[in-house]
Amino acid sequence: MNSSNKKQTRTQTAKNKTSADNVLRMIPLGGMREIGKNMTVFEYGDDIVVIDCGMAFPDNRMPGIDVIIPDTTYLMENRHKFRGVLITHGHEDHIGALPWLVKEFDVPIYATPMAMKLIEIKFDNFRPRITSDKLQVVRAGDTLRIGEFEIEFIHVNHSIADAVSIALTTPVGTIFYTGDFKIDYTPTTVRPIDLGKIAEIGNRGVLALISESTNAEKEGHSLSERDVGKAFTEIFMQAKGRIIVATFSSNVFRLQQVISMAEQFDRKVIILGRSMQNVFEAANSLDYLTFKKSTIVDIQSIDSFPPEELVILATGSQGEPMSALSRLAFSEHRSTEIIPGDTVVFSSSMIPGNEEAIYRVINELFMKGAQVIYESLSEVHASGHACRDELRQIITLTRPRFFIPSHGEYRMLYRHAELANDMGIPVDNIALLDNGDIVEFTKNSMNFVGYTEGAGILIDGSGMGDVDEYVLRDRLRLAEDGVVSVMVAIDKVANRLYGDPVVLARGFIYESEMHRIVELCRETIVEMADEFWKKKKPLAHAMTPDYVRDKVQKALYDYSRRRPVVMVSMMSI
Repeated sequence: MNSSNKKQTRTQTAKNKTSADNVLRMIPLGGMREIGKNMTVFEYGDDIVVIDCGMAFPDNRMPGIDVIIPDTTYLMENRHKFRGVLITHGHEDHIGALPWLVKEFDVPIYATPMAMKLIEIKFDNFRPRITSDKLQVVRAGDTLRIGEFEIEFIHVNHSIADAVSIALTTPVGTIFYTGDFKIDYTPTTVRPIDLGKIAEIGNRGVLALISESTNAEKEGHSLSERDVGKAFTEIFMQAKGRIIVATFSSNVFRLQQVISMAEQFDRKVIILGRSMQNVFEAANSLDYLTFKKSTIVDIQSIDSFPPEELVILATGSQGEPMSALSRLAFSEHRSTEIIPGDTVVFSSSMIPGNEEAIYRVINELFMKGAQVIYESLSEVHASGHACRDELRQIITLTRPRFFIPSHGEYRMLYRHAELANDMGIPVDNIALLDNGDIVEFTKNSMNFVGYTEGAGILIDGSGMGDVDEYVLRDRLRLAEDGVVSVMVAIDKVANRLYGDPVVLARGFIYESEMHRIVELCRETIVEMADEFWKKKKPLAHAMTPDYVRDKVQKALYDYSRRRPVVMVSMMSI
């Protein structure tokens, strides 16, 4: 398998060079070796199209960062070629960075109805508000031509309505881009994935398959959405009080299942959480939900119904601190709280990294007297991503010459590449890419030709790209070791300290030791000043902020074995 770990071994001359007329370029700007900020550039001749434009969320090594978006340097360098953005579906990791992209590029955005509704909501909620007159709705089965690209949208199953795969046909050949998908033979309210169309495209010939890898480590076949309904039936039959279901807000099929089950058991439904309310309204406006008007009630009327007649659909399946479920669990919601007898269902998988936050909420729910059901206890969630048997089936149907696993961390990409190799795709025809890699296809070859910026841009409040590794390093130090502030006044005439130094510490040491730390800092500064005074050196020049900081830091480290951020303010009087 070709892996692009060692960038120094590849040519860098292609970074700003335009592609030749007889080659197709592919440049992933996100989604490789990570979960999130999916964005892939395809370039042929004088035309560029982009598939998806998503965001990622920071980990605990990025304090203060709100989101991460793809770096669009390559598009800026080739803006005269940029023809449009194709969206596979409406999840944040596929549409979340569009507001920033649209501020920079005035290009058409092609999306299916549900994705377009969510894009419009995102633009309305963004500040300053984003407007675009180039939003174009497409549907599965549609085709378009953009420059040299013939584009087909193929219906697939996923955990959101209107998800599509995309086939890009160029003079070099056809690229099949799966997007996020699963093969569900028994979905609830939509038809199964269009395997016939995928097979037809495979029969025409596929140059390269770019396939998602989220569940590439999981053997077998993903659970059908209809099977979740069976688990819900049992839960609704047994629950005596309120039923609270936390799920991904964008999963319209799960919302429909819960609403239908509530109607079957004569319960009313309350929707809590802004994002879930947005998705509900978007799906309802497209007639993707079926329910009696009287089924959905407002939170303000919650006290009008006995507990056994209520279902609450809530955000917060990942333990988000400000979500509806977290506020219910910790008695911070203004309208209601968890009460003994509630049944709380986590109808979602645990995204890696969120386990601690989720279990914190689950613990609190149990302590409040609720019965809690989550994935490890019941089949209350079906993944929207293909497992290994389904990934094999797509490779079998498309029979690609070249294979590139995408949408996953490195281990997921690697396992997916192994699977493709086991199915007969030669190792030399498989590429494990990194964000920013530039690959060129001809009818018979796939080659690395260089790389562009691909690390992503950190969004910090209203700032874009202003936070670098040094800022993050300082934030981590502040979070881990705290800060000590020292203010020193010098009497220039007497060449002595003017009063005692003022020392403040935050997040560095326990309160019981604070007095000793303050005295240690003062003693260090006084000894320093006495030494310079004895040597008849002017304190105002000898005691520089850097010198004082170094001495204080050393004294603190010798005492505590910790290195807080030390801030020094010097004043001459």
